[in-house]
Amino acid sequence: MSNLYVPTLKEDPADAEIASHKLLMRAGMIRKVASGFYAFLPLGMRVLQKVENIVREEMNATGAQEILMPAL
Repeated sequence: MSNLYVPTLKEDPADAEIASHKLLMRAGMIRKVASGFYAFLPLGMRVLQKVENIVREEMNATGAQEILMPAL
């Protein structure tokens, strides 16, 4: 059994209008912390890291360089 914290929802969140937003919240990947601000939950972080690694591997294969830009 996994110890991963995944708080799923049975119903669509009332404030979610976009299908992807509803799915991410229902799947327990993100949680709203304030108006317009979301936190990645453990499952969402795992997915994000896997996607980042795939993109990084493909970019490295082409000789591209990675940058980090500020986030507000």
